[in-house]
Amino acid sequence: MFEYFPGNYVWNLSVVATLNSGGLIDEVDRACRPIRDAAQRGEDAGTAEFLAAWKAVAQQLEDSAREDIARGHRRTAGQKLQRAANYLAQAERMQAHGSAERIATYRHLLDIQVESFELIDPATKRVEIPFRDVSLPAYFSQAPGDGPKPVLIMFNGLDSTKEHMVSSGTHHELAARGISTLMVDCPGSGEALRLRDLHSQIDTEEWAAACVDWLEVRDDVDTGLIGLVGWSLGGYYAPRAAAFEKRLALVVAWGANHDWGAVQRARVKREGERPVPHYWDHVLWVWGYDDMDAFLDMADGVNLEGVVEQITVPFLIAHGENDRQIPLAMAHRSYEQAVNSPKRELRIFSPDEGGTEHIGLDHLPWCRDFICDWVADTFAEIRAAR
Repeated sequence: MFEYFPGNYVWNLSVVATLNSGGLIDEVDRACRPIRDAAQRGEDAGTAEFLAAWKAVAQQLEDSAREDIARGHRRTAGQKLQRAANYLAQAERMQAHGSAERIATYRHLLDIQVESFELIDPATKRVEIPFRDVSLPAYFSQAPGDGPKPVLIMFNGLDSTKEHMVSSGTHHELAARGISTLMVDCPGSGEALRLRDLHSQIDTEEWAAACVDWLEVRDDVDTGLIGLVGWSLGGYYAPRAAAFEKRLALVVAWGANHDWGAVQRARVKREGERPVPHYWDHVLWVWGYDDMDAFLDMADGVNLEGVVEQITVPFLIAHGENDRQIPLAMAHRSYEQAVNSPKRELRIFSPDEGGTEHIGLDHLPWCRDFICDWVADTFAEIRAAR
Protein backbone atom coordinates (compact mmCIF):
# COMPACT_ATOMS: atom_id res chain seq x y z
CA MET A 1 0.00 0.00 0.00
CA PHE A 2 1.23 3.50 -0.84
CA GLU A 3 2.28 5.10 2.45
CA TYR A 4 2.43 8.88 2.30
CA PHE A 5 2.71 9.02 6.10
CA PRO A 6 5.19 6.28 7.11
CA GLY A 7 3.97 4.30 10.10
CA ASN A 8 0.47 5.81 10.24
CA TYR A 9 -1.82 3.16 8.78
CA VAL A 10 -5.08 5.01 9.44
CA TRP A 11 -4.00 8.21 7.70
CA ASN A 12 -2.47 6.26 4.82
CA LEU A 13 -5.74 4.40 4.34
CA SER A 14 -7.52 7.70 3.72
CA VAL A 15 -4.88 8.74 1.21
CA VAL A 16 -5.04 5.54 -0.86
CA ALA A 17 -8.84 5.46 -0.64
CA THR A 18 -8.93 8.99 -2.03
CA LEU A 19 -6.42 8.37 -4.80
CA ASN A 20 -8.19 5.17 -5.87
CA SER A 21 -11.57 6.92 -5.91
CA GLY A 22 -10.85 9.68 -8.37
CA GLY A 23 -8.56 11.92 -6.35
CA LEU A 24 -5.66 13.55 -8.20
CA ILE A 25 -2.18 13.04 -6.83
CA ASP A 26 -1.21 16.73 -7.05
CA GLU A 27 -4.29 17.82 -5.09
CA VAL A 28 -3.87 15.06 -2.52
CA ASP A 29 -0.21 15.98 -2.12
CA ARG A 30 -1.13 19.63 -1.53
CA ALA A 31 -3.59 18.50 1.14
CA CYS A 32 -1.11 16.17 2.83
CA ARG A 33 2.18 18.05 2.63
CA PRO A 34 1.33 20.60 5.36
CA ILE A 35 0.42 17.84 7.84
CA ARG A 36 3.39 15.49 7.52
CA ASP A 37 4.65 16.41 10.99
CA ALA A 38 1.17 16.04 12.49
CA ALA A 39 0.94 12.49 11.14
CA GLN A 40 3.97 11.49 13.19
CA ARG A 41 2.05 12.12 16.42
CA GLY A 42 -0.19 9.09 15.82
CA GLU A 43 -3.59 8.40 14.30
CA ASP A 44 -5.70 10.40 16.80
CA ALA A 45 -3.68 13.58 17.25
CA GLY A 46 -3.77 16.07 14.43
CA THR A 47 -7.06 15.09 12.83
CA ALA A 48 -8.32 18.68 13.09
CA GLU A 49 -5.23 19.73 11.12
CA PHE A 50 -6.03 16.99 8.62
CA LEU A 51 -9.51 18.44 8.13
CA ALA A 52 -8.22 22.01 7.73
CA ALA A 53 -5.63 21.03 5.12
CA TRP A 54 -8.01 18.92 3.06
CA LYS A 55 -10.81 21.48 3.30
CA ALA A 56 -8.47 24.12 1.91
CA VAL A 57 -7.88 22.08 -1.25
CA ALA A 58 -11.59 21.27 -1.55
CA GLN A 59 -12.49 24.96 -1.20
CA GLN A 60 -10.01 25.90 -3.89
CA LEU A 61 -11.68 23.39 -6.21
CA GLU A 62 -15.14 24.64 -5.32
CA ASP A 63 -14.15 28.27 -5.95
CA SER A 64 -12.75 27.29 -9.33
CA ALA A 65 -15.92 25.35 -10.12
CA ARG A 66 -18.02 28.44 -9.43
CA GLU A 67 -15.95 30.33 -12.00
CA ASP A 68 -16.44 27.50 -14.49
CA ILE A 69 -20.21 27.58 -13.99
CA ALA A 70 -20.24 31.31 -14.64
CA ARG A 71 -18.46 30.65 -17.94
CA GLY A 72 -20.87 27.87 -18.87
CA HIS A 73 -18.31 25.09 -18.37
CA ARG A 74 -20.60 22.76 -16.49
CA ARG A 75 -18.72 19.51 -17.07
CA THR A 76 -15.45 20.94 -15.81
CA ALA A 77 -17.23 22.37 -12.79
CA GLY A 78 -18.94 19.09 -12.02
CA GLN A 79 -15.68 17.18 -12.12
CA LYS A 80 -14.10 19.61 -9.68
CA LEU A 81 -17.05 19.44 -7.31
CA GLN A 82 -16.94 15.63 -7.38
CA ARG A 83 -13.27 15.68 -6.41
CA ALA A 84 -13.99 18.24 -3.68
CA ALA A 85 -16.72 15.94 -2.35
CA ASN A 86 -14.26 13.04 -2.33
CA TYR A 87 -11.72 15.05 -0.30
CA LEU A 88 -14.31 16.30 2.18
CA ALA A 89 -15.71 12.81 2.66
CA GLN A 90 -12.31 11.43 3.58
CA ALA A 91 -11.41 14.36 5.83
CA GLU A 92 -14.77 14.27 7.63
CA ARG A 93 -14.52 10.55 8.46
CA MET A 94 -11.22 11.20 10.23
CA GLN A 95 -12.75 13.52 12.82
CA ALA A 96 -13.71 12.69 16.37
CA HIS A 97 -17.38 12.26 17.18
CA GLY A 98 -18.63 15.64 18.37
CA SER A 99 -15.75 17.64 16.90
CA ALA A 100 -16.71 21.22 16.17
CA GLU A 101 -16.63 21.19 12.35
CA ARG A 102 -17.69 17.65 11.58
CA ILE A 103 -21.43 18.06 11.00
CA ALA A 104 -21.08 21.38 9.16
CA THR A 105 -18.49 19.80 6.86
CA TYR A 106 -20.77 16.85 6.17
CA ARG A 107 -23.75 19.06 5.40
CA HIS A 108 -21.67 21.01 2.92
CA LEU A 109 -20.44 17.77 1.39
CA LEU A 110 -24.04 16.70 0.79
CA ASP A 111 -24.78 19.95 -1.02
CA ILE A 112 -21.84 19.81 -3.41
CA GLN A 113 -22.35 16.09 -4.04
CA VAL A 114 -25.90 16.66 -5.26
CA GLU A 115 -24.76 19.68 -7.28
CA SER A 116 -22.16 17.49 -9.00
CA PHE A 117 -24.93 15.08 -10.05
CA GLU A 118 -26.86 17.94 -11.63
CA LEU A 119 -23.78 18.99 -13.57
CA ILE A 120 -22.24 15.71 -14.75
CA ASP A 121 -24.25 12.72 -13.51
CA PRO A 122 -27.97 13.35 -14.12
CA ALA A 123 -28.78 9.63 -13.95
CA THR A 124 -28.01 9.74 -10.22
CA LYS A 125 -30.57 11.29 -7.87
CA ARG A 126 -30.98 11.72 -4.15
CA VAL A 127 -33.85 9.57 -2.82
CA GLU A 128 -35.42 8.62 0.51
CA ILE A 129 -36.17 5.02 1.50
CA PRO A 130 -39.10 4.79 3.96
CA PHE A 131 -37.89 3.13 7.15
CA ARG A 132 -39.87 2.92 10.39
CA ASP A 133 -41.19 6.43 11.03
CA VAL A 134 -38.29 8.14 9.22
CA SER A 135 -36.32 7.26 6.07
CA LEU A 136 -32.88 6.17 4.93
CA PRO A 137 -31.07 8.69 2.70
CA ALA A 138 -29.74 7.21 -0.52
CA TYR A 139 -28.65 7.88 -4.09
CA PHE A 140 -30.30 5.98 -6.94
CA SER A 141 -28.35 5.73 -10.19
CA GLN A 142 -30.46 4.54 -13.11
CA ALA A 143 -28.89 2.38 -15.80
CA PRO A 144 -29.40 3.64 -19.37
CA GLY A 145 -31.98 2.24 -21.75
CA ASP A 146 -35.66 1.42 -21.68
CA GLY A 147 -37.38 -1.20 -19.59
CA PRO A 148 -36.82 -2.59 -16.10
CA LYS A 149 -33.18 -3.07 -15.05
CA PRO A 150 -31.43 -5.18 -12.43
CA VAL A 151 -30.41 -3.24 -9.33
CA LEU A 152 -27.55 -3.64 -6.89
CA ILE A 153 -28.10 -2.18 -3.40
CA MET A 154 -24.92 -0.96 -1.69
CA PHE A 155 -24.48 -0.92 2.09
CA ASN A 156 -21.75 0.98 3.95
CA GLY A 157 -19.28 -0.19 6.54
CA LEU A 158 -18.42 1.20 9.96
CA ASP A 159 -17.18 4.62 8.88
CA SER A 160 -17.98 5.05 5.20
CA THR A 161 -20.81 7.01 3.60
CA LYS A 162 -22.87 6.87 0.43
CA GLU A 163 -20.59 9.66 -0.84
CA HIS A 164 -17.66 7.23 -0.65
CA MET A 165 -19.69 4.86 -2.81
CA VAL A 166 -20.17 7.61 -5.38
CA SER A 167 -16.45 8.38 -5.43
CA SER A 168 -15.64 4.72 -5.99
CA GLY A 169 -17.39 4.89 -9.37
CA THR A 170 -19.12 1.56 -8.76
CA HIS A 171 -22.47 2.90 -9.96
CA HIS A 172 -20.94 4.01 -13.27
CA GLU A 173 -19.36 0.60 -13.83
CA LEU A 174 -22.65 -1.12 -13.05
CA ALA A 175 -24.56 1.25 -15.34
CA ALA A 176 -22.18 0.34 -18.18
CA ARG A 177 -23.22 -3.27 -17.57
CA GLY A 178 -26.94 -2.40 -17.62
CA ILE A 179 -27.41 -2.43 -13.84
CA SER A 180 -28.87 0.35 -11.68
CA THR A 181 -27.47 1.11 -8.22
CA LEU A 182 -29.05 2.10 -4.91
CA MET A 183 -26.38 3.54 -2.59
CA VAL A 184 -27.75 3.64 0.95
CA ASP A 185 -26.67 5.25 4.20
CA CYS A 186 -27.87 2.41 6.40
CA PRO A 187 -28.31 2.97 10.15
CA GLY A 188 -24.98 3.56 11.85
CA SER A 189 -23.42 5.19 8.79
CA GLY A 190 -23.30 8.42 6.85
CA GLU A 191 -26.23 10.74 6.93
CA ALA A 192 -28.48 8.22 8.71
CA LEU A 193 -26.15 8.39 11.72
CA ARG A 194 -24.90 11.95 11.52
CA LEU A 195 -28.16 13.79 10.86
CA ARG A 196 -30.88 11.29 11.83
CA ASP A 197 -29.37 9.54 14.85
CA LEU A 198 -30.08 6.08 13.42
CA HIS A 199 -27.74 3.50 14.96
CA SER A 200 -26.59 0.14 13.69
CA GLN A 201 -28.15 -3.18 14.65
CA ILE A 202 -27.57 -6.91 14.33
CA ASP A 203 -30.66 -7.71 12.23
CA THR A 204 -29.75 -5.90 9.03
CA GLU A 205 -32.45 -7.70 7.04
CA GLU A 206 -34.79 -4.93 8.23
CA TRP A 207 -32.81 -2.38 6.19
CA ALA A 208 -32.67 -4.67 3.17
CA ALA A 209 -36.42 -5.23 3.31
CA ALA A 210 -37.03 -1.47 3.30
CA CYS A 211 -34.82 -1.08 0.22
CA VAL A 212 -36.49 -3.95 -1.64
CA ASP A 213 -39.94 -2.59 -0.76
CA TRP A 214 -38.96 0.76 -2.28
CA LEU A 215 -37.49 -0.81 -5.41
CA GLU A 216 -40.41 -3.16 -6.03
CA VAL A 217 -42.85 -0.34 -6.77
CA ARG A 218 -40.62 1.24 -9.44
CA ASP A 219 -41.39 0.38 -13.05
CA ASP A 220 -37.71 0.76 -14.03
CA VAL A 221 -36.62 -2.14 -11.77
CA ASP A 222 -36.55 -5.84 -12.61
CA THR A 223 -37.82 -7.01 -9.23
CA GLY A 224 -36.47 -10.52 -9.73
CA LEU A 225 -32.94 -9.17 -10.11
CA ILE A 226 -32.21 -7.16 -6.95
CA GLY A 227 -28.84 -7.85 -5.33
CA LEU A 228 -26.95 -6.52 -2.32
CA VAL A 229 -23.30 -5.72 -1.71
CA GLY A 230 -21.74 -4.47 1.50
CA TRP A 231 -18.14 -3.42 2.01
CA SER A 232 -16.06 -3.56 5.20
CA LEU A 233 -18.56 -3.97 8.07
CA GLY A 234 -21.03 -4.31 5.21
CA GLY A 235 -19.37 -7.70 4.77
CA TYR A 236 -21.44 -8.65 7.81
CA TYR A 237 -24.46 -6.47 7.02
CA ALA A 238 -25.05 -7.84 3.50
CA PRO A 239 -24.72 -11.61 4.12
CA ARG A 240 -26.82 -11.31 7.26
CA ALA A 241 -29.52 -9.50 5.28
CA ALA A 242 -29.45 -12.01 2.41
CA ALA A 243 -29.82 -14.92 4.80
CA PHE A 244 -33.24 -13.69 5.91
CA GLU A 245 -34.52 -11.32 3.18
CA LYS A 246 -35.38 -13.88 0.54
CA ARG A 247 -36.34 -11.41 -2.20
CA LEU A 248 -32.65 -10.71 -2.85
CA ALA A 249 -31.24 -12.48 -5.91
CA LEU A 250 -27.53 -12.38 -5.00
CA VAL A 251 -25.17 -11.04 -2.34
CA VAL A 252 -21.56 -9.85 -2.18
CA ALA A 253 -19.33 -9.45 0.87
CA TRP A 254 -16.79 -6.85 -0.28
CA GLY A 255 -14.40 -7.73 2.52
CA ALA A 256 -15.49 -10.65 4.68
CA ASN A 257 -16.59 -9.76 8.19
CA HIS A 258 -17.65 -13.14 9.48
CA ASP A 259 -17.11 -12.39 13.18
CA TRP A 260 -16.91 -8.66 13.76
CA GLY A 261 -17.38 -9.13 17.50
CA ALA A 262 -14.18 -11.17 17.69
CA VAL A 263 -12.36 -8.38 15.84
CA GLN A 264 -13.48 -5.93 18.52
CA ARG A 265 -12.22 -8.20 21.28
CA ALA A 266 -8.88 -8.35 19.47
CA ARG A 267 -8.76 -4.58 19.05
CA VAL A 268 -9.21 -4.12 22.77
CA LYS A 269 -5.90 -6.01 23.02
CA ARG A 270 -4.41 -3.75 20.29
CA GLU A 271 -4.34 -6.60 17.78
CA GLY A 272 -4.80 -5.61 14.13
CA GLU A 273 -5.21 -2.21 12.53
CA ARG A 274 -8.20 0.11 12.94
CA PRO A 275 -10.01 2.02 10.18
CA VAL A 276 -10.43 5.48 11.75
CA PRO A 277 -8.93 7.69 14.45
CA HIS A 278 -10.72 8.03 17.79
CA TYR A 279 -11.82 4.47 17.17
CA TRP A 280 -13.77 3.50 20.28
CA ASP A 281 -15.66 6.78 20.42
CA HIS A 282 -16.67 6.20 16.82
CA VAL A 283 -17.74 2.60 17.39
CA LEU A 284 -19.89 3.45 20.40
CA TRP A 285 -21.52 6.25 18.39
CA VAL A 286 -22.29 3.92 15.47
CA TRP A 287 -24.00 1.36 17.70
CA GLY A 288 -25.60 3.79 20.16
CA TYR A 289 -23.75 2.68 23.29
CA ASP A 290 -22.09 4.65 26.07
CA ASP A 291 -20.73 1.68 28.02
CA MET A 292 -17.81 -0.33 26.66
CA ASP A 293 -18.63 -3.59 28.40
CA ALA A 294 -22.25 -3.49 27.22
CA PHE A 295 -21.08 -2.74 23.70
CA LEU A 296 -18.65 -5.66 23.65
CA ASP A 297 -21.33 -8.02 24.92
CA MET A 298 -23.61 -6.88 22.09
CA ALA A 299 -20.77 -7.08 19.54
CA ASP A 300 -20.32 -10.77 20.27
CA GLY A 301 -23.60 -11.23 18.40
CA VAL A 302 -22.32 -9.45 15.27
CA ASN A 303 -21.22 -12.62 13.53
CA LEU A 304 -22.35 -14.95 10.78
CA GLU A 305 -22.07 -18.26 12.61
CA GLY A 306 -25.26 -20.18 11.79
CA VAL A 307 -26.27 -17.37 9.41
CA VAL A 308 -24.44 -17.88 6.12
CA GLU A 309 -25.81 -21.42 6.00
CA GLN A 310 -29.17 -19.78 5.38
CA ILE A 311 -28.02 -17.91 2.27
CA THR A 312 -29.75 -19.58 -0.68
CA VAL A 313 -28.66 -17.22 -3.47
CA PRO A 314 -25.32 -16.72 -5.28
CA PHE A 315 -22.72 -15.42 -2.83
CA LEU A 316 -19.37 -13.76 -3.63
CA ILE A 317 -16.77 -13.11 -0.94
CA ALA A 318 -13.97 -10.76 -2.05
CA HIS A 319 -11.10 -10.28 0.39
CA GLY A 320 -7.54 -8.99 0.41
CA GLU A 321 -4.79 -11.41 1.33
CA ASN A 322 -3.04 -8.67 3.33
CA ASP A 323 -6.14 -7.19 5.01
CA ARG A 324 -4.71 -5.81 8.25
CA GLN A 325 -8.15 -5.13 9.75
CA ILE A 326 -10.14 -8.32 9.11
CA PRO A 327 -8.22 -11.63 9.11
CA LEU A 328 -8.28 -13.62 5.89
CA ALA A 329 -9.46 -16.63 7.88
CA MET A 330 -12.86 -14.97 8.19
CA ALA A 331 -13.30 -15.03 4.42
CA HIS A 332 -12.63 -18.75 4.40
CA ARG A 333 -15.12 -19.29 7.23
CA SER A 334 -17.91 -17.49 5.38
CA TYR A 335 -17.18 -19.47 2.23
CA GLU A 336 -16.97 -22.83 3.97
CA GLN A 337 -20.23 -22.31 5.84
CA ALA A 338 -22.27 -21.01 2.88
CA VAL A 339 -23.17 -24.56 1.87
CA ASN A 340 -26.66 -23.72 0.63
CA SER A 341 -25.62 -21.03 -1.83
CA PRO A 342 -26.08 -22.36 -5.38
CA LYS A 343 -23.06 -20.35 -6.54
CA ARG A 344 -20.49 -19.43 -3.93
CA GLU A 345 -17.14 -17.95 -4.81
CA LEU A 346 -14.18 -16.80 -2.74
CA ARG A 347 -11.92 -14.30 -4.52
CA ILE A 348 -8.71 -13.49 -2.66
CA PHE A 349 -6.67 -10.55 -4.00
CA SER A 350 -2.92 -11.08 -3.71
CA PRO A 351 -0.04 -8.61 -3.20
CA ASP A 352 1.22 -9.37 -6.71
CA GLU A 353 -1.97 -8.10 -8.35
CA GLY A 354 -3.05 -5.42 -5.86
CA GLY A 355 -6.28 -4.95 -3.98
CA THR A 356 -4.75 -6.91 -1.13
CA GLU A 357 -5.50 -4.44 1.68
CA HIS A 358 -8.84 -3.87 3.41
CA ILE A 359 -11.67 -3.98 0.80
CA GLY A 360 -8.98 -3.52 -1.84
CA LEU A 361 -8.43 0.14 -1.04
CA ASP A 362 -4.84 -0.10 -2.30
CA HIS A 363 -6.23 -0.88 -5.79
CA LEU A 364 -9.94 -0.24 -5.50
CA PRO A 365 -10.79 -0.27 -9.24
CA TRP A 366 -9.26 -3.75 -9.59
CA CYS A 367 -11.58 -5.17 -6.93
CA ARG A 368 -14.55 -3.02 -7.97
CA ASP A 369 -14.45 -4.17 -11.57
CA PHE A 370 -14.17 -7.84 -10.63
CA ILE A 371 -17.21 -7.48 -8.39
CA CYS A 372 -19.18 -5.62 -11.07
CA ASP A 373 -18.38 -8.33 -13.62
CA TRP A 374 -19.42 -11.08 -11.20
CA VAL A 375 -22.69 -9.31 -10.46
CA ALA A 376 -23.42 -8.76 -14.16
CA ASP A 377 -22.59 -12.37 -15.04
CA THR A 378 -24.69 -13.73 -12.19
CA PHE A 379 -27.69 -11.55 -13.03
CA ALA A 380 -27.41 -12.80 -16.64
CA GLU A 381 -27.35 -16.42 -15.45
CA ILE A 382 -30.43 -15.87 -13.27
CA ARG A 383 -32.26 -14.15 -16.11
CA ALA A 384 -31.44 -16.97 -18.55
CA ALA A 385 -32.74 -19.58 -16.11
CA ARG A 386 -36.12 -17.89 -15.57
